[in-house]
Amino acid sequence: MHESAFIAAADATLERIGLALDAALETSDADIDWNLTDGVLTIECEDGSKIIVNRHVPNREVWVAAKSGGFHFRADHGHWRDTRGHDDLATALTRLLKAQARLALRLPELPAPQER
Repeated sequence: MHESAFIAAADATLERIGLALDAALETSDADIDWNLTDGVLTIECEDGSKIIVNRHVPNREVWVAAKSGGFHFRADHGHWRDTRGHDDLATALTRLLKAQARLALRLPELPAPQER
């Protein structure tokens, strides 16, 4: 996959996550702030902890760092799949946000580019 195609797909994924966070926060009492800058989505939780989702261009992966650990997601047949656990990115983030931020979030499908 070309670098520019990966960056476009990863950035679209990060933007979808941000939109889903905004929608969830409209009906939640959770005190969460988020920011998206240069391919890095930082979610600051009420307790001061953070969940960071970023694109990692050299490996063509989306990386997630949370209290529970670090996770790498690679494009696999149109989905971002964890390279170790095989969860998709939306499922993993939903679980992480519920555990760490106490935020019930329904993420839309987060499609990854098809490998060529």
